[in-house]
Amino acid sequence: MTSTPRIRARSFDAAAPLYSANRPGYPEELFDALEVLAGRPLRGARVADVGAGTGIATGRLSARGADVVAVEPGDGMAVEFRRAHPRIPLVRGDGDRLPLATSGFDFLTYAQAWHWTDPARSVPEARRVLRPGGALALWWNDMDATVPWIAEQDERIRALFRATGATFRALPVGLAFTTREVRWSRRIPLDVHLANHASHSAFLMLGPAGTREFLDEERARLMPLFPDGTVEEQYVVSLSVAVA
Repeated sequence: MTSTPRIRARSFDAAAPLYSANRPGYPEELFDALEVLAGRPLRGARVADVGAGTGIATGRLSARGADVVAVEPGDGMAVEFRRAHPRIPLVRGDGDRLPLATSGFDFLTYAQAWHWTDPARSVPEARRVLRPGGALALWWNDMDATVPWIAEQDERIRALFRATGATFRALPVGLAFTTREVRWSRRIPLDVHLANHASHSAFLMLGPAGTREFLDEERARLMPLFPDGTVEEQYVVSLSVAVA
């Protein structure tokens, strides 16, 4: 299956409620690490959360006391964002064309979103909108493949999509990033675990029939491991921060 990153990114619009209901959040320790690497607190900081989606990260940044504006290109995601976070400002745009004032922000955050940008455009835009000493923060939240059942499931997903181990999440050159890993977990119903997978772009592009077939097989495989129907998903958040 082939598709452009922009088409895959916009696939979320049709599944915004699914995304909002089933995607994992982020642990408090992630935002502690962000403050340490940036060298300043979020409280009182001016923050732009780019590719905000339904606002999973944006809401947490606001709860830490940041003055946050969200940037989101997708219609469906924007509707879901405004439903969940009516008091947080939302502007339409993406990382390649930020509708933000020059030198106006202390933090520019990308939660699971930097890989949808073109670094040739998004890096200059990040430099433009950050104040001197401001921080560009990129993070990705992945299930922990050191856990055997997660590693086995990951192999099945790779086989389904004929994926390799190569990543398209390379950090942009020309910026001095410091990286930290934060491990955490959540306990959820098996149905939520499966719906979380269904909300990912690869499955959205695969379509309902293929997704349903794969996830039905996953349910049969996982039920013996989690007979009470509750799955403990273990995660690793990879956080990278560069100070301008």
